[in-house]
Amino acid sequence: MRSGSMISSKKKALALVIIFVLLVMGTFSIEKSQRTLSSIKSYQTQTLSWSRCSDIFECAYLKVPIDYSNIKDGQFALRVVRLKAKNQSGRIGSLVINPGGPGASGVDYALEAQYVFGPSMLARYDIVGFDPRGIGESAPIHCLTGPQTDESFAADSKPDNAKELVALVKDTRQYVNRCEAKTKNILHYSTADSARDMDLLRAALGDKKLNYLGVSYGTYLGTLYADFFPDKVGRMVLDGAISPIVSSTEQNLTQAMGFDAALNAFIADCYTQVNCSLEQPGATARKQITGLFESASNKPLTSTSGRPVTESLVVLGTAAALYDRATGWPQLRDAFQLAQSGDGDKFLALADEYSQRNPDGTYPTNENDAQFVIDCLDWKGPRTTAEMVNEAKIFAVQAPVFGPYLAYSGLACQFFPKLAIASPDIKQISTTPIVIVGTTRDPATPYKWALDLHATIQNSRLISLNGDGHTGYGHGSACVDSAVDHYFLTGTPPAHDLSCKSPS
Repeated sequence: MRSGSMISSKKKALALVIIFVLLVMGTFSIEKSQRTLSSIKSYQTQTLSWSRCSDIFECAYLKVPIDYSNIKDGQFALRVVRLKAKNQSGRIGSLVINPGGPGASGVDYALEAQYVFGPSMLARYDIVGFDPRGIGESAPIHCLTGPQTDESFAADSKPDNAKELVALVKDTRQYVNRCEAKTKNILHYSTADSARDMDLLRAALGDKKLNYLGVSYGTYLGTLYADFFPDKVGRMVLDGAISPIVSSTEQNLTQAMGFDAALNAFIADCYTQVNCSLEQPGATARKQITGLFESASNKPLTSTSGRPVTESLVVLGTAAALYDRATGWPQLRDAFQLAQSGDGDKFLALADEYSQRNPDGTYPTNENDAQFVIDCLDWKGPRTTAEMVNEAKIFAVQAPVFGPYLAYSGLACQFFPKLAIASPDIKQISTTPIVIVGTTRDPATPYKWALDLHATIQNSRLISLNGDGHTGYGHGSACVDSAVDHYFLTGTPPAHDLSCKSPS
C-alpha cells in the first residue's frame, strides 16, 4: 500500500491514447535497432528520436540493457515524453520527474505537467517523464487479468486462523507463478536498474547533470541515483521520502503506524463535521471502525454494481481516503455513514479509484502488477510465512487498525526463484545539496522516513510541512512551493532546514 500509486490516482486515459498511436511504429524501430547496441558506450551515446505525440508533447524511446552485468543479453525500450520549455532562450535544462509507486507511469505524470508546475517552471524547464522498466509502455510486467485483479484486491488479506493463512499462501504462490509465466526477464526490474537507466536518459537528453523531482516512491529512485552517480546530481527534490536504511519489515510497520496516525487525525476532524457517524471518544471510534472491518469479513457490504464489498476492499478504501484531507476525508465520512445500513458503494469507489479500476472491470495500467514485483526485487531479506505470523502480533500492538493487514505485505517475495536483491546497502550519500520534503502526518510515507533520508544525504535540506495527506509540493502550501521552485529556478537551496504550515 505504498505511496505513489495513490498520488497518481488521476485517470490516465489521455496518456494511453497518446502513446497507443505511435506504439506500432515505435516497436518497429526498437526491433530494428536491437542489433546496433552491444556495449554500454553505445547506450550512453544514443540519440533520442523525438516525434510529436500531441499538440504540445514529444515522445521517444530510450534503449537500455536488460542486464547491466551482461550487456549483450538484450535490451528494453523505455517510453519517454517531453514538454519543451516555453522560453527556450532562458531554458535551464531538462527536469525528469517520477510519481512513485513503484509502478506509476512517469509518462502519464509528465502529461499532467501543466497542472503540476507553475508558469515559471514550465517556462524554464523541459519537463521529461519516462516509464521505468516494467511500467506502462516500457517492457511492462504483467501478472493478472482484470477479473483476477478484482479477485486479488477483494481476497482476505488478514488471516485470522490457520485455514485462512493456508489460503493466503496458496493465492500468493499462484500470483507469483502467473507473473513469471507472463513476464520475461522478471528478475531485471529493480529500482536499482531503473536508476542506472535514468543516467542513460540524462545523457541522451544532453544534460551534464540530472535535475529531478521524485515523489513518494520516486524518492527512492532518486536516492539510488544519487548513491550511484553523485557527481551527476543537479537540482534534485525528493518529496514524500522512502527511508533507504530500513528493512521491508520496518517499512511496513512504520507505514502501518503512519496510517493509524492519519486515521486518528481523521477521527478528530470528523467530530467537527455535521455528517460524522463515528462515536466518541476516539478509542470508541477506532473500535467502531475495526468492528466494521471484521463485520465485512463475515458479511460483505453491498453495492449497486452487485460486487461484494469485502473486508479488504473496505480497508483499502479507508486507506485510500487518508491520502488526501481535502477530497478523501469527506468521502470517507460519507462511506462510514452509508456503511451503517450495509451500503458499501463509497468504500468500493474509493478502492477502485486507488487501484485505477475502470467501471467495465478493466485496468488501464499495469501498476498493481509492477508494484508487486518491483517491491520484492528492491528490499533485502524476504520473510518466511512463520516470521510474518510472529511479527503480525507486534504489528497489531504498534498499529492496531492497519497493522494486522500490512503485516503480511511482501509475503510473495519468498516465492520468487533465485531472487537476487539488486539494491545496495546505503550508508551515507555525499553530493550537491538535495532538497527533501516531508509532511508530518503523511500516512503513506511517514515523516520519520524524511528524517532518515535527511540524515543519510549529507548537505541536504529538509522542508517540513506540518500537515496531513501524502507529500507536500503542489498541495497548497506557498511556503513549500516557493522554496522548491526557487531551488529549481536558481539552484540555491534553502539556507537551512525549513518549517512550513499546511494551509487551513
